[in-house]
Amino acid sequence: MRKTFSTVAGSCLLAAVAYGAVTGKKIDFARDIAPILEQHCFECHYPGTSSSGIELKGRQELISTGTLVPGKPLKSFFYNCMVDGWMPPAGKLVATELALVHDWVAQGAPWPAGIVLKKAEKIEQPAVPPSAELDNVRHIRELIVSKKADAAAKPYKVTIPNSTVSFNMTPIPAGDFQMGSAKPAEAPQHKVHVDAFWMQSHEVTWDEFHLFMFANEANEKPGQDKTVDAISRPTHPYVEMSFGMGIEGYPAISMTQHAANKYAEWLSAKTGEFYRLPTEAEWEYACKAGGTEKAPLGDVAWYAANSTAKYQKVAAKKPNAFGLFDMLGNVSEWTLDQLAPYSAASQTNPWVPPTKPYPISVRGGNWNDPPEILTCESRLGSDASWKEQDPQLPKSIWYETDAPWLGFRLVRPAKLPTAEEMFHYWNNGVENNEQ
Repeated sequence: MRKTFSTVAGSCLLAAVAYGAVTGKKIDFARDIAPILEQHCFECHYPGTSSSGIELKGRQELISTGTLVPGKPLKSFFYNCMVDGWMPPAGKLVATELALVHDWVAQGAPWPAGIVLKKAEKIEQPAVPPSAELDNVRHIRELIVSKKADAAAKPYKVTIPNSTVSFNMTPIPAGDFQMGSAKPAEAPQHKVHVDAFWMQSHEVTWDEFHLFMFANEANEKPGQDKTVDAISRPTHPYVEMSFGMGIEGYPAISMTQHAANKYAEWLSAKTGEFYRLPTEAEWEYACKAGGTEKAPLGDVAWYAANSTAKYQKVAAKKPNAFGLFDMLGNVSEWTLDQLAPYSAASQTNPWVPPTKPYPISVRGGNWNDPPEILTCESRLGSDASWKEQDPQLPKSIWYETDAPWLGFRLVRPAKLPTAEEMFHYWNNGVENNEQ
């Protein structure tokens, strides 16, 4: 039913072979590599401004952060991210560029001390008319700004307009923590800072999600609110998506990350507050709740040993130190991130935007898992098998027919992002029928 995270070394090796990765010449850094870094990498990794902690100062800097292993391209995070298309975020390097970078690393990654990278000169692009979707996001942001919601860091309750359905938001303070563990899929452990945000105290329930799925349940009439009308909604499922496990007070399940993103957009338009999925870093930080002491698993989580082979009502177990329920167990939870290898470098508010349908990071374990899976550090990547039994052609972009253990919860960052950033959070570019 599910697949665990595996290393990317095999895929990188195949990619290197496919791209040739052999230039047949001695690589000159100034001629061959510096232009690639300046054009594709320097904007985000400029010394003193990089949020990832990886700065393109020189060879030793990349080695010290664990990003570069001279002589070993397939063990270099620097090269692997380029091969798998995680970096640069604007688009994958072409084959000739990948071959040059591969051979430069293989030849020891020489970087003469006298060569300092410069920012590439930006070419002004002609103005592009904004899309209807982006226009709608701008309307949503204007609504949020006009509402002037209370920004104080305190818990609050939200009742979704035109309904009696409500949920609670818990403040999570800004802070630093050690992300990851010594396990291969969770390594290396590294320091991360996250800004303040609120998180839903429990997973999104069917009571909440059905309002999004069915406009009649939300008492919405066509044309009544054009901003809400413009947001795409799930098609009607071909089966009852709770699979008989319960509706009222139970977590919503079996939705794609795309569906979770669109729910966040819909909820933002309905409430006048910005909501999105948490990043991996935000989720893990909230799960750890500032401490290392762990309560007995049975006190805080539903899992294989106590769930009676089904999910349970939310908030039935004890909360963690932040006041969050079911961070471990009950249902696994979507995050915003592509599942990608960690860097050893310190980071601030890290996020790996998805550039391909699989794998997307899922956290927390669920009612069907053994106890060793239920940790704050454990990571799972989404997989095509999660909708294997979907009879639709093409397969639904809304439902994961084979993941009755998969749900989500939302966060509200303390700082309101720009409309373009909001659009990027809600439209990650991989909402196709292979997700």
